[in-house]
Amino acid sequence: MKVETSIHPSSIVEEGARLGKGVRIGPFCHISADSIIGDRVELVSHVSVMGATTIGAGTKVYPMATLGAPPQNTKHKGGRTTLVIGENCTIREGVTMHVGTDSSRGETTVGDNGNFLAYAHIAHDCVVGKNATFANGATLGGHCEIGDSVYIGGLTAVHQFVRIGDNAFIGGCSAVVGDIIPYAIAAGNRAKLRGLNIVGLKRSGLPRSEIYLLRKVYRSIFDRSRSVAENIDLARAEFGSSSPAAMKMIDFIASGGKRHYAVPPLKGGGDDDSGDDEV
Repeated sequence: MKVETSIHPSSIVEEGARLGKGVRIGPFCHISADSIIGDRVELVSHVSVMGATTIGAGTKVYPMATLGAPPQNTKHKGGRTTLVIGENCTIREGVTMHVGTDSSRGETTVGDNGNFLAYAHIAHDCVVGKNATFANGATLGGHCEIGDSVYIGGLTAVHQFVRIGDNAFIGGCSAVVGDIIPYAIAAGNRAKLRGLNIVGLKRSGLPRSEIYLLRKVYRSIFDRSRSVAENIDLARAEFGSSSPAAMKMIDFIASGGKRHYAVPPLKGGGDDDSGDDEV
């Protein structure tokens, strides 16, 4: 059955805004003239869509969310910058996502199928991959790069310019001030690695043999008897040709350069997956 676009009479849609098919705009929403609202998007009520914001098809936005507000960055001089949100996202109550800055990449990007729980925040110029989950109050500083299928726990803060690799899991109430490698679990203030995200790897369908190999790579990279640079070279030589997943982990650290600090494991062990042989 065809669903018509509906706009509650208490909402304001500025002239110039582009609405797709089957859009539903509930009470007391405000849609800017420079926004693009995809097919079947639902704004439940009291939603503000500001600036040059694009919301992908099938996304549902709950009350008091503010999307596309200016960046909280004094370097921004008011130029036109954008926020692009992917398809089929869930954006819960009070979530905030800001446009980029005109002194940087100029765009904040959020991938498809994201699940952003109440009061999560995505700052200017961030890139968030597909299938991300941000629990209540999870917060990104500016310029962060978040991979696919990343989970960030409630009330966790991620420092500006930090990278988090694919399939990583960040525990709640953590402070993340350095890069988190793909497939890892990290937690704490300041966050340290606690092993690999075995549950997430299983759910992603990674074969058991690949998970065992990733464990070997992880332990090799963070062998404290050598420098990380040496460990990277050794891991690349030993594991690089045997597994794309292993290469993703190795290349992630290698690509960080001097600007990025890769968070190490917690001293003294304590890996959450260390006793899990039933992979």
